[in-house]
Amino acid sequence: MVLETERLVESRRLLEAHARLMDLERWQDDILWQLHGPTRMGGSALSAEDEELVTKYFSGVRQLVEALASSALALARQNPTPFVSAVRIVEREEALDQALLEDRAGTGANGRPLPPGRPRCWRSRFFQVLEEAVSARFRSVSYLHTRGPGLAGHLSALQHGIMADLATVRHLLEHCVPPRYRLTGAYLRASHHCLYAHLAQVSSWDLESGEIFAVLNWVLHIYNSPDMMGHPELVSEMEKEELGPLISIEGLEQLQNKYVQSVRKSVSEWMHKALEVELQDWQRDQEPDTDHEGFYQTSLPTIITQMLEENARVALMIGESLRDQTIQMGLYEMENLLNRFREALVEFGKERRRDPSNSKSKFYFHYLLASISNCIILKKSTESLQQQQSSHAAGQFLRTPPNPLAALDRTVRRACRLVMDQLLLDLQPFLPGLLTRPWLVQGDPMPKLCQVLERHLELYSRVRPPCRQRLQEESWWLVVVEYVRALMQKRLVCRSAEERKQLAQQMVQDDQHFREIFHDLDSEGSAPEVNSLALLPVLADFIRLKDPVMLSLEVSGLAAKYPDISEEHVSVLLDIRGDISRDVRGTVLDLLEQSAPPLPAGYRPIFTDILVPPSTMAFCLPTAKCA
Repeated sequence: MVLETERLVESRRLLEAHARLMDLERWQDDILWQLHGPTRMGGSALSAEDEELVTKYFSGVRQLVEALASSALALARQNPTPFVSAVRIVEREEALDQALLEDRAGTGANGRPLPPGRPRCWRSRFFQVLEEAVSARFRSVSYLHTRGPGLAGHLSALQHGIMADLATVRHLLEHCVPPRYRLTGAYLRASHHCLYAHLAQVSSWDLESGEIFAVLNWVLHIYNSPDMMGHPELVSEMEKEELGPLISIEGLEQLQNKYVQSVRKSVSEWMHKALEVELQDWQRDQEPDTDHEGFYQTSLPTIITQMLEENARVALMIGESLRDQTIQMGLYEMENLLNRFREALVEFGKERRRDPSNSKSKFYFHYLLASISNCIILKKSTESLQQQQSSHAAGQFLRTPPNPLAALDRTVRRACRLVMDQLLLDLQPFLPGLLTRPWLVQGDPMPKLCQVLERHLELYSRVRPPCRQRLQEESWWLVVVEYVRALMQKRLVCRSAEERKQLAQQMVQDDQHFREIFHDLDSEGSAPEVNSLALLPVLADFIRLKDPVMLSLEVSGLAAKYPDISEEHVSVLLDIRGDISRDVRGTVLDLLEQSAPPLPAGYRPIFTDILVPPSTMAFCLPTAKCA
């Protein structure tokens, strides 16, 4: 009987198998009742040996129950008929469980006991089998190529497998069961539970950024998309089940943090390599490349900009929060890069000073200018990234916000300082000849000095604005300061009113040469009302003044425009005139001391760093005016 029933189960004749199984169960129940029956009502309970004998005899019945219960869902994909039979058997078993429970409850303690294994609760078992089948479906998806690019394929295979099973459940199996089964909802719960556990396992792996992106994209976008659980026919079922997220909020935050850290590692490595390439470019035996506008540039800003923009774009595919985190990380790395870049510039300048004739730094000056242009490009990229961030992004991070713009400004200032150092180095051979008697007679070395300036200004045109204008202004400033420094050396002291006139005229002429060189800057109106270049005509007027009595008024005006001028500087100017008595000198210097105004806000000192030699009061008599 048992073997025949097994053959019926194997041949999928489930209803016949169940009928035979019920017969076997009745025989088992009758035998047990006879052993428990009235003849033993007053005696002892069934002995262990007898019960074991009966259980062993009917062991095939229990195995048949398990075999019949486990075959239901697997049969559905092949043929709905066995599945319908299985459901009918489940319902029969549920009815039998209920009837036996009610019968035993009515007869009391002296009635028949429930048959072994009752109640079977096959409906619960039915849903257990469903969940086991879903779990098996997950295990059937290959894990061999889950890592790396294969993870996206693995998740895609899961998606297609789940949706294929859902189609079977919704369009076929749902019609084979009573409505109260809510089979689609049961499948959704089972698949969601399996996915939750599976993704928790995947998330615990040491994933690379691309793998994390695949998981986040699948969880946040694909799973709830119309192609999957967001399908219009599934939305109502999903809402009924209230399944919750596939990954907890804490789990998502951890995944996003892992993603940002993985990307950060890659960004840091790429920036390091890009900086190494930049340093190698500085040693090239040719000028830097130029862009379509003719500005110097190297590959560094293009690599950095494209990398950070691409990372922000990819992160936005997951969500704004991840995009903001990725941008924030990129700005931190940008700041670190700029700090290293500035240090490299400083070292570049030191090498140049140690060996100015080194052939490897033949185009040192040109690459300084290219570095400044690169900073302008990086500044625009930084501002673009900052604008992409959400308005509330700054308050989401515990660390001090990055400040790459400040790092950029420090780098540009350092590069400009090195450019000015090079300009001063190139001017140095000609500065000792300024404001000397050969200069007064022949004008030397102004032509060569102006040629150096013109050559530098021509190269400044290769620098992106506004730094081109900044370099022009700094050059203007440096030339005037060095000119005044040369004046303060008292290389030339006037012996007569004619020499004072000639000196003033030559200074005005030099001033005109400088204005012609810096005509672009002057014509743009970018120079302040009181600027460094305007100082030379003022000093020329001071030297040319015929009436020494008016010097007090002249000094007051000079101090008002240039409040950092000191008594020592004015004393040198008086020495250069060569016609000032001790009384007039004392009056002028006392007036300067009394009227010395404080430095106004934003004023850039000119005289502060200009040292003067001690006054000798050359060609002056104690009480008489100089001739």
